Amino acid sequence: MPAATRRAKSSFAAGELAPELYGRADLRAFENGARRLRNVVIQPTGGVARRPGLRHIAALPGPARLIAFEFNTEQTYLLALTAARMQVFIGDAEVASLPAPWTAAMLPQLAFTQNADTLLLFHPEMPPKRITRTGHTAWTLADFTFTREPFHLFHPDTTITPSGTTGSIALTASADVFRAGHVGARLKLGGKRVLVTAVAGPRTATGNVLDTLANASPTTDWEESAFSAARGWPVTACFHQARLVLGGSRDLPNRLFLSRSGDLGDFDQGTGLDDEGIEFALMSDQVNAIRGVFSGRHLQVFTSGAEWMVTGDPLTPASIQLSRQTRIGSPVDRMVPPVDVDGSTVFVARSGRAVHEFAYTDVGDAYQANDLALIGRHLVSTPVSMAYDQTERLLHLVMADGSIGTLTLYRAEQVIAWTRQETQGAFRAVAETDGRVYAVVERDGTHRLERFDATLGLDAALAGSAATPQDEWSGLAHLNGQEAGVLADGAPRAPEMVANGRIVLDPPARMVQAGLAFRHVIEPLPPQLASGSGAAAAPLRLVSVTFRLLATPAFSVDLGRGVQPVPFRRLDTALLDAAPPPFTGDVTLRALGWRRDAMAPLWRVEGDTPLPLTLLSVTTDTRMND
Repeated sequence: MPAATRRAKSSFAAGELAPELYGRADLRAFENGARRLRNVVIQPTGGVARRPGLRHIAALPGPARLIAFEFNTEQTYLLALTAARMQVFIGDAEVASLPAPWTAAMLPQLAFTQNADTLLLFHPEMPPKRITRTGHTAWTLADFTFTREPFHLFHPDTTITPSGTTGSIALTASADVFRAGHVGARLKLGGKRVLVTAVAGPRTATGNVLDTLANASPTTDWEESAFSAARGWPVTACFHQARLVLGGSRDLPNRLFLSRSGDLGDFDQGTGLDDEGIEFALMSDQVNAIRGVFSGRHLQVFTSGAEWMVTGDPLTPASIQLSRQTRIGSPVDRMVPPVDVDGSTVFVARSGRAVHEFAYTDVGDAYQANDLALIGRHLVSTPVSMAYDQTERLLHLVMADGSIGTLTLYRAEQVIAWTRQETQGAFRAVAETDGRVYAVVERDGTHRLERFDATLGLDAALAGSAATPQDEWSGLAHLNGQEAGVLADGAPRAPEMVANGRIVLDPPARMVQAGLAFRHVIEPLPPQLASGSGAAAAPLRLVSVTFRLLATPAFSVDLGRGVQPVPFRRLDTALLDAAPPPFTGDVTLRALGWRRDAMAPLWRVEGDTPLPLTLLSVTTDTRMND
């Protein structure tokens, strides 16, 4: 007699598992994992739901970086940075647009940090910029001005000879020192400042004396601006303990500068008093080019080769201590700022194949860097943008291939689950503001700003309503020439071709959604491997399967004979006359036929109907020959 097995899958809390784990039926993740999860998200309670659609917000002039700007608890803005342009959005409306000094090539390396109503932007080839909001539609973009800038001794064995002590003077160096980029930079000769106004050659320059020099004798007691066009500008920054922390530059890649306490523009180290500026280098046996600084429980420094902890309570020149914690490294080809998730700092590994949780442990009095992508490694491939939606507990990572890897991270319920989001086009960037997740999406060679919207079931979508049924709906110019999915009065309709920015419906409707369809897939792990019986080659028959659904109007499943709609109500594959009501409960389906393919899933939930879907659990009854 064939052996009968009933298996209940009550949770998807392990998400989609990497193929390398298909032989590990001993892992707890197998019980709660899946083979494919596309365009769905894992809920903290363990269920799996079709992801929200994407609302079309605006066309962008090209590739963009997205930055959240929180002015206060009631006003959160989104900044879209494109080549030579900054656009400001609040909600779904653009409120300002400013010219900007960066190019498209500079966008990946832009770093930022915010303090109150001011946001600072950094790039190694651009002087730091200050973005200030003075009104809802009034924004300014200007250079960040140092009250007292940091200086550094780049040539310890070289002398500088000034031709005088005041006014305009000649500066002569004993070695090649000067570059064209030194124009506008400052030197300190014996603690007195000189502004470089012209460079005649590598050893000669002209300057204006800002502080009267003590004498005109040759001296090795001189420094130059730590940041300049000649030396590069700060790579990254953050605010920590009322100080502005600047990390790295082109010529000082492993150096940190901390401003005077309470004065974000003053980096003068003075005589080493507690509130004065601090400067130090990260010295170790490997490269430590600083790629990120983050204010957490301690000042955390992320470099190209390791992660560091900077301690001191408070941080002072005398109390500061730094120690290397882990050796993971961060990307060097672009900025992917770390994000805080429940007190831990999540960062992308330099390898581009891992995402780590930098968490402090009281037992070891140190940080650990656990790999969050260990069981979903195949979904992580060169992340280029990252954002955390605290409301839904979803960490979104945009990959270089245009997909989004979404991680549901809820440690209280032991949920670490990856899924993959895809669209007709490619995701390029993502940001979260006030519980809203925005994305830059490239479609047909154009870039658009879109937003995940739980009220929509289509991508690049818009929704409209009218007092009386309308057959013509316009405003869809961004979908011209494309076949748009349609939801009319809550019911799916056949796709319509968009022409001249409009679609025509028959019959007319009062409420319409139109956009690009996307397909969700939920596929279990191979049953023979998941059973751990060792009888992978034995014929297997699926007798029945029971799906427990929550508020799901439409549901389609493949039991081995193609995707078919579930008949818990009248549902055609093409048209509905009325909006289907949501269904909550169990749906039991019977299947026929024996299967010998050990890797074939017993069932697959799949469909592109633009309606909500939530799958809570699956129970299967199978028979297997001895």
